[in-house]
Amino acid sequence: MAPKEVYKSKNKNINFVKQHKLDKITSVINNNNNNNINKVKTSITVSESSNQPSDDLLPFEKIKRQVLVKRKAETTNKFGCDPDNRPIKELLNYGIINVDKSTGPTSHQVSAYVQQILKIDKSGHSGTLDPLVTGVLPTAIGRATRVVQMLLTAGKEYVALMHIHKEVPQEEIRKICEEFVGKIMQLPPVKSAVKREIRERNVYYLEILEIDGQDVLFKVGTQAGTYIRKLIHDIGQKIKIDGQPVGAQMQELRRTKAGCFDESTLATLHDLKDALWYYENQANETYLRKVIKPVEFAIQHIPKIWILDSAIEPLCHGSFLAIPGISKLESKINPNEKYNDKVAVLTLKGELVGLGIAKMNSEEIMKKDHGIAVKMEKIFMLPGTYPRVEIVK
Repeated sequence: MAPKEVYKSKNKNINFVKQHKLDKITSVINNNNNNNINKVKTSITVSESSNQPSDDLLPFEKIKRQVLVKRKAETTNKFGCDPDNRPIKELLNYGIINVDKSTGPTSHQVSAYVQQILKIDKSGHSGTLDPLVTGVLPTAIGRATRVVQMLLTAGKEYVALMHIHKEVPQEEIRKICEEFVGKIMQLPPVKSAVKREIRERNVYYLEILEIDGQDVLFKVGTQAGTYIRKLIHDIGQKIKIDGQPVGAQMQELRRTKAGCFDESTLATLHDLKDALWYYENQANETYLRKVIKPVEFAIQHIPKIWILDSAIEPLCHGSFLAIPGISKLESKINPNEKYNDKVAVLTLKGELVGLGIAKMNSEEIMKKDHGIAVKMEKIFMLPGTYPRVEIVK
């Protein structure tokens, strides 16, 4: 299938139970400016903008961090650059695109189409979506592909349309759905990319947006690796009439979050191709920079440490990060806690140097003068970007 056929696939008529249900799903998940905001969308907006803490947050979104300054320092203007001002040719080989996957192609095909459009040799996506599933599919390009590993294990959010096989009171539906929030045991589907054995998954939240007869529209935030189709099946088995399972099936599914990526930065394959045309034919970088984000955009959900210019080159050659090379860091880094043990090491300009595992928590790093703070695992910055420079005082 050629890319142009994929673009047309968005217009295919998918046989859903009710077409107006698809319209409702679109209105809930669409973040574009829309004057025809329905009641469901309005209620979500009010809830998110209120002063009350929202329960509809993935674990890393609930963590509030502060920047702690260990050593005031400046960076030289001779080397490196602000990620937002990275030359476009470098961005084309070292960026990430939040692709709005359409129905039809597999995730691997979408990644391949990105390569074809940009005429590059390497790309990688951050979590497989079934062909009929749409939505957020972060796709890294060129040297940035290794960063998707940090998104594969991050939480995901979906909007789903569930069809229950028989009429059931709404109160019963809501009650059963609440039972699936928290830790659940799930057996992956027969067709899945993992070994088929019962495993524990975490459902962070499940919010019913609307119930219309036997159709239930809901939003769910889950641990990576949770199968929503199987979740809906299990809900249908739990709902019973006269002791017999009613059953349920998934009619439509759209991913609305993958780690720090949400629908606010989505771009279609059409957008990418058009943006590249403007760059190649009119020397206009504006649209391409809007579609392709710096690789640093993908590590927003990871705790960060900023280092001195003099500490960059040794890391590029395999050294671990020692405390004397640290300028500032975020709070709540903890090697013994999930979501807080992996850290992103950045230059003072905000460029990603590499990813690693914290060996000390934030308090220890602030108190101590010596020792290894981070064991580096992946280095993204090329050696020689910051030659061995003297500390700028």
